[in-house]
Amino acid sequence: MCGRYASARGKQELLEEFQVELDGAADDELKPDYNVAPTKPVYAVMSRVPKSEPDGGPVRQLRVVRWGLVPAWAKDPSIGSKMINARVETVAEKPAYRKAFAERRCLIPADGYYEWAVLDEKDAKGKPKKQPYFVRPADGGVMAMAGLYEFWRDRGRDDDDPLSWLVTCTIITTDAVDEAGKVHDRMPMLIERDRWGEWLDPGTPDAKGFLIPAGSTGLEIHPVSTAVNSVRNNSPELVEPIKKEEK
Repeated sequence: MCGRYASARGKQELLEEFQVELDGAADDELKPDYNVAPTKPVYAVMSRVPKSEPDGGPVRQLRVVRWGLVPAWAKDPSIGSKMINARVETVAEKPAYRKAFAERRCLIPADGYYEWAVLDEKDAKGKPKKQPYFVRPADGGVMAMAGLYEFWRDRGRDDDDPLSWLVTCTIITTDAVDEAGKVHDRMPMLIERDRWGEWLDPGTPDAKGFLIPAGSTGLEIHPVSTAVNSVRNNSPELVEPIKKEEK
C-alpha cells in the first residue's frame, strides 16, 4: 500500500512540469511536505471542463484535494480515512471507485513514497521492528502516481457555501517490482509521462488498458530515519539516506 509520501515541489514547478492550463489552487498553495499522511490536503492534476467555460472542452488543472476518497453516496466523510488506496485489480469494479475510475482519474505528484520492511528484531513489547525506506525515481524526477478523485456534498449546508463540497482522492496501488518489491509487495501505480494526457482525459474510451502489472520502474530505494513514523515530524531530513543501524 501507499500510506505516506513526500511532496516538496513548489506549485509553480508542478504547474510547469505537468503543463497545467488552469491553476485551480490559486488561493491555496501548499507548503513542502516531507511526511504526507492520509486526510492531509494534497495536490492533484486533473482534466475538467472549467465552470467559467461550460461549453468548452476539458482543461488540465491543478487542484488541492484531501487524501482519502469519500464516495458521493457516503453518509459520513470520515470513511475517507479508510480509502486512501484502491487496488488496481478491483478499482474498475468496486462500487466505491468504478464511477471515479471511468470519469475522474488524476495524477498525484510526489517526490517519492515511504514503505516499511519488517525486521527479525523485536521491540520492548515483543512486536517485530520495522525499518522505513524511501522509494523515489532514480533520475530525481517527479513521480506521477495514478489516482482517482471524487466530489462529496455536505447536504447539511447550502449549495453556495464553499464548505458544502469536499473533493477527495485515492492512490491506485499495484504489485511492487524491482527494488521496491524487496521491501513490500505493493506500490503506487505510476503513469509514464507520455501517457499522462490519455490517463487524465475523461473521454478515454477504455482506461482499463492502464490496469496492467508494473514493468521496470526506474526507482531507487534507501533506508531512512524512524522519525518518519510520527506525522508530527516534517523536514527534508526524513528523506535522507541513513545506515541501517541508525535511527
